[in-house]
Amino acid sequence: MIVSGIKVLLVDGYIDDPAALGVPPYISPMVRSVAGAVIDTGAVVEYVTIDHIRKGLKIPKADVSVVLCGNTVPGRYLRSMPMSVNEIKNITPKLSGWKLIGGSAASSDAADSFNFAIKTDLAASLYDGLRGKEVDERLRNIDEWNRWMILGADIVKDHHDYPQPLIAEVETYRGCHRYMSGGCSYCIEPLKGEPLMRSPNDILDEVVRLKESGVRNIRIGGQTCIMSYGSKDHSGIPKPCPDIVNGLFTSLHEMRFDILHVDNANASVISEYPNESISILETLADCCTSGNVLALGMESTDPVVIDTNNLNSTPNHVTNAVRMINCIGSERGENGMPKLLPGLNLISGLDGETSRTYDLNINFLKKLYDEGLMIRRINIRQVLPIRRDFDTKVDHNKFKRYKQEIRNVIDAPMLERIVPSGTILKNVYLEIVDGGLTFGRQIGTYPLLIGIPYKTETDRFCDIIVTDHGFRSITGIEYPFPINTANMSAISSLPGIGKKRAARIITSRPIKCKDDLVRAVDDELVTERLANIISFE
Repeated sequence: MIVSGIKVLLVDGYIDDPAALGVPPYISPMVRSVAGAVIDTGAVVEYVTIDHIRKGLKIPKADVSVVLCGNTVPGRYLRSMPMSVNEIKNITPKLSGWKLIGGSAASSDAADSFNFAIKTDLAASLYDGLRGKEVDERLRNIDEWNRWMILGADIVKDHHDYPQPLIAEVETYRGCHRYMSGGCSYCIEPLKGEPLMRSPNDILDEVVRLKESGVRNIRIGGQTCIMSYGSKDHSGIPKPCPDIVNGLFTSLHEMRFDILHVDNANASVISEYPNESISILETLADCCTSGNVLALGMESTDPVVIDTNNLNSTPNHVTNAVRMINCIGSERGENGMPKLLPGLNLISGLDGETSRTYDLNINFLKKLYDEGLMIRRINIRQVLPIRRDFDTKVDHNKFKRYKQEIRNVIDAPMLERIVPSGTILKNVYLEIVDGGLTFGRQIGTYPLLIGIPYKTETDRFCDIIVTDHGFRSITGIEYPFPINTANMSAISSLPGIGKKRAARIITSRPIKCKDDLVRAVDDELVTERLANIISFE
């Protein structure tokens, strides 16, 4: 049944979900699949983001209005954030026609004013509805999946971050190899049944289409474990298939994207199959862009919690995986970051947890740090009752102290280890000015937040030299530093300068050489520190 002539308005309220990142600069595969499903029926889709609406765009009229949004794993956002429940309620009366909402927001009270709240697969349900079938909860089949990702690729051109710094996430498979055992107690992926794998050719076809549409940055994400891609072993700890994974990433590397990153990995798979895993890790380090992060689902080191919640990995598994990733990926790459590092996910509120659990987790992290290993990101969150309710009630004061101790004892010194002062980070995208500071990030998976201690032009790329460290962010200045054009506050931020010396530098400009700088600063030691940072042009 063809429904040509029907107009569908697709409002991207952004998804922040373990299975899909969609908060700018990301564009989610979920929203692209919805667009593809609409086009597949013969209808016309108009794509807008919530930021377009926030900036004053009048909501277009349509026969069908679709909203996709939700943040099941809320993070710290820089330029934008997912649409709030209040925002959904405010724009709903302005939407026309038949109304659907998807994402985790479909479970909120904001969904009450919609004709349909789809909690499973918005693209599949919308596709059925547009074709005159019953709008029901179902998952797309593999043919629909691949077809919709190709058809929906062009909406990237209407995203406000296109072409830079937009990054498109591409999915490899859905589900979890541990589905027969029920998987981890908090995770919904095992409920999707046997993993549904997209072939390397199907993934590459989508990526080619995205590149033709102007996308410069991609992340192969969404899967529960990239090491397990292509594996048909459903024993719970699947044996990796290096030929399949390595072939995919070799082909992706040859396409020469600006950024190529990945996401999740299973520590137990890496630990139990070291030879196969080493082969894949070496390919990821060689083929992907530096700054890449493999997020490992540790969740807890407490044996009682691990057993009670059927968790994925033991502390021994995680230790082995962190060591292997460090051994292969710790070399610093072209953009200044190590090539490939592990990340760790910790969850509080799981069944069986006690105050001792926090001590076990902190002691485990200390051992990794004391061993000289690097962990790029430690994500600490409270369990969300998406799959079921949990008996453990989180003591929010204890959780806050626990989180703060990890930030102080592990994160802060770890950051100095990963990017020491003097490290030059290339291709940092400057995003916002807040007060007297400018903030930016490299594009990619879990990029470091970089604060520049002065106002400068945004919406551009530049190189940064690291000058200081916070708990989860760093301070840096533009490199090379334009001594003859920088303003007073910028010059004052240089190491060893301050306001008085900055004033002398400004009155002495143009500074044509090192000797000019020595005369202006009147301190040869400070000048020596600045000599390799400054541009005299």
